[in-house]
Amino acid sequence: MAKIIVYNVYTQVLEIYDRGENEPMPYAYNRTLLVREFRGSSKSNVLWTTNAAMESWNATRRSFNAPIPMRYAFKRIWEGGHGQQSQHYAGLAFDAGQALSSTQRNRLWQTAYNLGVWSYIEPQSLTPTWVHMDKRYGTPACRAGYPLLKSGSRGVYVLVLQDALNALGYSTRTLDGAFGANTRNALMAFQRNNNLSADGICGCATWTRLVAEAVGIGRTDTVIDP
Repeated sequence: MAKIIVYNVYTQVLEIYDRGENEPMPYAYNRTLLVREFRGSSKSNVLWTTNAAMESWNATRRSFNAPIPMRYAFKRIWEGGHGQQSQHYAGLAFDAGQALSSTQRNRLWQTAYNLGVWSYIEPQSLTPTWVHMDKRYGTPACRAGYPLLKSGSRGVYVLVLQDALNALGYSTRTLDGAFGANTRNALMAFQRNNNLSADGICGCATWTRLVAEAVGIGRTDTVIDP
């Protein structure tokens, strides 16, 4: 059984669902994306995404009108396996189609591209054996990656921030996707210990340092599950 946190981008509410591995993801069209497929190789019993990402998946699946095999979707940042500010850690990226023929993958890429529902689709020259689609949101704090976060921010990027801080021993006391006083205090402690401006705002410099330390370090004793 997995606990799934879905950030509703329209209401700004973080919704909680309990789903079995062979049940569909929240907001998924019929049974086109099961929890175990979204999980991929992640060992976490807590997963997260947004309803907007699921709506993009639904539109793509309907237009493609055939099963889309999924290999990599969600990973927690301390599990690693992707780039430092990867949208997979935010639950917004889908690497799919590895089991399709090259002709089918090309059709999937073209379908996703033509729909215009994704924020980013990796060029085929960079992903010759799969199709990468993601539904990131916000303005990146760096040239690419995660947006600036501060007190009052909500959503899956706050979950990534809290998860990274907790894994490194800077306790946010919860993993809830809401940037409150405890998250700010933990962030400021991290900033002070890393010679960063201790302003309690996670901008480019802080994200860069934080992910460099947290990506792929494995589950630590200070990791929190809600």
